[in-house]
Amino acid sequence: MQGEDRQVPVYASGIQVLEKLQEKWESTQRRYPAMYSSVVGGIILDPSMMVIPIDDHMVHRGHGVFDTATIFDGCLYELDSHLDRLLASASKAKIDPPFPRETMRGILIQMTAASGCKDGSIKYWLSAGPGDFLLSPTGCTGPAFYAVAIAASAATRRSQQNDGVRAITTTVPMKHPFFAGIKSVNYLPNALALVEAEARGAYAPVWVDEDGCVAEGPTMNVAFVTADGDLVLPAFEKVLSGCTAKRLLALAPRLVEAGLLRSAGDARISADEARRCAEMMFVGSGLPVLPVVEWDGQQVGDGRVGKVSLALSELLRDDMKSGPDRIPVPYS
Repeated sequence: MQGEDRQVPVYASGIQVLEKLQEKWESTQRRYPAMYSSVVGGIILDPSMMVIPIDDHMVHRGHGVFDTATIFDGCLYELDSHLDRLLASASKAKIDPPFPRETMRGILIQMTAASGCKDGSIKYWLSAGPGDFLLSPTGCTGPAFYAVAIAASAATRRSQQNDGVRAITTTVPMKHPFFAGIKSVNYLPNALALVEAEARGAYAPVWVDEDGCVAEGPTMNVAFVTADGDLVLPAFEKVLSGCTAKRLLALAPRLVEAGLLRSAGDARISADEARRCAEMMFVGSGLPVLPVVEWDGQQVGDGRVGKVSLALSELLRDDMKSGPDRIPVPYS
């Protein structure tokens, strides 16, 4: 039946609800092998139980922040820099973490170990917490910490890295710099920009600010290689400071020494100047470098994946394999 005549089941028992949730997950590939919830006080391995309270202020008010880290070859990559950024976002969002930093770090490592996931990512959130449906967090029972492990396949990403992707300039307004600098759960502008890009046959959108300068992508930074061989990342003053982007800038001098680049740094770069660049790429923890071969219907450089993009990708891959920012996960 449809409309008002449709009979909606009433579940008075938690067991009935659990059965329905388990039915859902029985027919779904389990890509989330583990979750941590401070509300439960432990690690959850049953996907049907990976839930958060409906009255959590992160859900109905967007009062929460999050971050991520890559699981690569059984190690957590750049967890510490991402965790520091989470805490910086939480401070700006007026959320006091329920645990000290080292406790949160230990929880994330233990959850990853329990997941058994050797390649993928983890995402983790700090929320004002559950308690009521009001705007003020004063009625919350206390801040909450959630995390989840996500298994991933690299096959699609490898194809995109080899062939390059298309980008468009989005018409969705940018976030105010204050909010852009907080990695909050309020990603509606990012989602709308991506919807617009996909509707236009592109992989991702790029924001250009009111001064005509390139800003960022929806979940990643943007980088350019000029015709003179300068690696330029748009300045972080109006966008989220990217952990992977900063690591890329730290590694890029190796390509200067090798003669592939003249210089590397962050600076304001106009969209007009950026369109004249020889190479363009997205930079983010899940990529880590993804070449862009077309922007707004105009080919970037010669329209092929550039040698600097490939070299930068290899630099980051090597760093993920054997660099100093790796934490071996103690799988049982």
